[in-house]
Amino acid sequence: MNEKNIKPVLPHLAQLVLLFSEFMQKKKNTLFHKALSILATLVFIPWVISIVLLVIFNDLVFGQYRGWNYNYLIFKQAFRFTFFWSGIRPVTFFETPHNRKQKYIFVLNHISYLDIPVMILGIRQPMRILAKKGPHKVPFFGYYYRKSTVMVDRTSLISRSKSVEALKHYLEKGISIVIFPEGTFNMEHQPLKSFYDGAFRIAIETQTNIKPIIMVDTYERFYYHGLSLEPGKCRVVYLEEVSVQGLTLNDVEALKIKVYRQMEDALQRYQATWIGNDKGNGGNAIAV
Repeated sequence: MNEKNIKPVLPHLAQLVLLFSEFMQKKKNTLFHKALSILATLVFIPWVISIVLLVIFNDLVFGQYRGWNYNYLIFKQAFRFTFFWSGIRPVTFFETPHNRKQKYIFVLNHISYLDIPVMILGIRQPMRILAKKGPHKVPFFGYYYRKSTVMVDRTSLISRSKSVEALKHYLEKGISIVIFPEGTFNMEHQPLKSFYDGAFRIAIETQTNIKPIIMVDTYERFYYHGLSLEPGKCRVVYLEEVSVQGLTLNDVEALKIKVYRQMEDALQRYQATWIGNDKGNGGNAIAV
């Protein structure tokens, strides 16, 4: 599909963010930009701590399920605040119509620490995230991480089994789930790493359709070896829904390959800059 035909959806205060982002892009690599990047980082740390304390309060008062819905809104505003002062502008594109009232298994590529914050702004419906263990040990943030995600230790069969049951439980309640099928950061400078089976097995077992999403620019804004946030756009692209109706567990491999190729093709069309490069200079998809 020609990128000009894709419908863009801008977040709240988008026009102001656009102007500030364009200003920051012009100032990139200047002393002003470096100073503001350091300031944004210094502001971000206490901001995260204060938000996490509020999250703990919500969890204790309202419980895990209701509390998460409030926390979701809190973190959306926190990320908007951080992105605004960093000159980062998330933009969502839909290649085909999307029904926010329908539950999905969202599968995303994983290339940056910003993937989850940008994803939270881009997916505007109830959802839970499958996340690996590790960050749950970080002070303050770890509490939120444990309470708001479904954690999994991929080296443990028992942990994988418990996480699958938890994800199925959320789907039964009509809540979408988010899975990064690569399992960890893609550091191979290829469009994608190989996929695990889990997302596709769960999709077939629960007969829940898959909605692939690609993160095109988070690598440019804050890649996995980066130390500061870089100004510019962050495209979140919803690809065509993949139906699993009538599929059986014998079709897991074929389904995985189909989604992999769909996402791989999209990342190439949008010219993801990590493909074949150590650090690129940004894609060319149209954003407003």
